[in-house]
Amino acid sequence: MCGQLRIAQLYQAGKKMTVWPLRVTYLPADKMQVLIWAPKALFKHAVDRNRLRRQMREAWRLNEKPEQTWQIAFNYMDKQMQPYSVIEKAMHKAIHKINETNH
Repeated sequence: MCGQLRIAQLYQAGKKMTVWPLRVTYLPADKMQVLIWAPKALFKHAVDRNRLRRQMREAWRLNEKPEQTWQIAFNYMDKQMQPYSVIEKAMHKAIHKINETNH
């Protein structure tokens, strides 16, 4: 997902939920777009941010996708790096909750 206007619109109008260690913001859209973010304020080293983003992308890729198309932002919130299993469980739970809002 790219474009400052789209991202700003997602954060202003989107629904928010927290599935620790992820904060998820989502909004119905015409095509699926995903934003994955690890904050520089919490992780000063680019290596750490890249690792978290890679883990979140992999968890997104391996999980069942939402039934409807959405704009989704996954923000990492924990101050410490969690193992992949924790991120994968949070991603699965978040996708499941988004699917429930559909019905």
